[in-house]
Amino acid sequence: MARDVRSPRSGLTRRGVLRGAGGLALGGLSIAALDLPFFDVAGAQQNPLDCRARDVSATDKSVVISNWPGYIDPRKGAGNTRDRFEQQTGVAVEYTDDVNDNSEFYAKVKNQLGSCEPVGRDLMVLTDWMAARMIGLGWVQPLDAARVPHLRKNLIKPLQDKQWDPKLDYHAPWQSGLTGIAYNAAKTGEVKSFTELLDNKDLKGRVTMLSEMRDTMGFMLKVVGAEPHSFTADDWANAIDRLRGAVSSGQIRAFTGNEYTQDLAAGNVVACEAWSGDVIQLQFDNPDIKFVTPEEGLSLWSDNMLIPNGAEHQTNAEKWIDFYYEPRNAAKLAAWVNYICPVAGAQQEMEKIDPSLVDNLLIFPDDATLAQTWDFMPLDDRQQIAYEGDWSDVTGG
Repeated sequence: MARDVRSPRSGLTRRGVLRGAGGLALGGLSIAALDLPFFDVAGAQQNPLDCRARDVSATDKSVVISNWPGYIDPRKGAGNTRDRFEQQTGVAVEYTDDVNDNSEFYAKVKNQLGSCEPVGRDLMVLTDWMAARMIGLGWVQPLDAARVPHLRKNLIKPLQDKQWDPKLDYHAPWQSGLTGIAYNAAKTGEVKSFTELLDNKDLKGRVTMLSEMRDTMGFMLKVVGAEPHSFTADDWANAIDRLRGAVSSGQIRAFTGNEYTQDLAAGNVVACEAWSGDVIQLQFDNPDIKFVTPEEGLSLWSDNMLIPNGAEHQTNAEKWIDFYYEPRNAAKLAAWVNYICPVAGAQQEMEKIDPSLVDNLLIFPDDATLAQTWDFMPLDDRQQIAYEGDWSDVTGG
């Protein structure tokens, strides 16, 4: 059965700074030691140690969470994870699905967080680049490692050692996904590479790319022989020119969010850049929809749990994080949302929940699949402005 999960990918800016943090420390965490680069947003940087609210978790057994739509198993019948959490911890959950877009959510909270004011949430879920930005701006509280032992123990290795938070001081992946190629086998033969998407005349006008700059341009960099995790200005220029040529020739039909799924299923689009979770959902109703690891590899990304400055129930939020890093709970969640489960041991637990998903490489990718993944390098402020300008010029966005 199909899920209505919005793929959480949208673009704004990525990196930030803890300006003026000095050598303050909390629970052994040195802010100065994080070595985060500066992000030039005048007056917006905060020291999270100065923007802490009194934690009332002990007396107020509640937590307020913002997440993406359809990104948790529904509260129907017995055994759903939210009810299980409440029963196990005694913490009442106020759960809202008001994160529809990274940029939109950033605009919603930036004035308060930039002014060291609370946003009425204890936990929010944002994609890698936005998580990196908010952490860098000092808008996110450090996690107490002692209260999230399952996170430290069970996070799968491919999601460890992120450049922007290598020690898991601030973030915990909620779900992850792959970006690759999808095609409709009833309408075209197998499409194996982004070079084919750009050049195969049989696909002209029936190809879409994603409107997320980092996803699409990562593949364009690969096409011109550069590496997304470390590229030069000349590499970027070659990649954007390659994309510009495919747009001007009419090869690319559109740049989309996850609305490409409707056209792909209908056959209006026959091949496209796609997110793995979307494809799993389409395959429930249409087995002709295929997901391919392109010759250029796969983009691996995560949506991450963060505790914003001013959160009044940090301990309760950390209980939520740790709960979902228990393999049984992680498997139950993954069985519904169908994205990559970030929790080691959940694949074994899936045997008890839905054996048909145990060997699904889009939920539990094997080492060979993960070895082909890459990440997009962090951009400084000047690069961000310049590259977003180039991107908008080519895509019309």
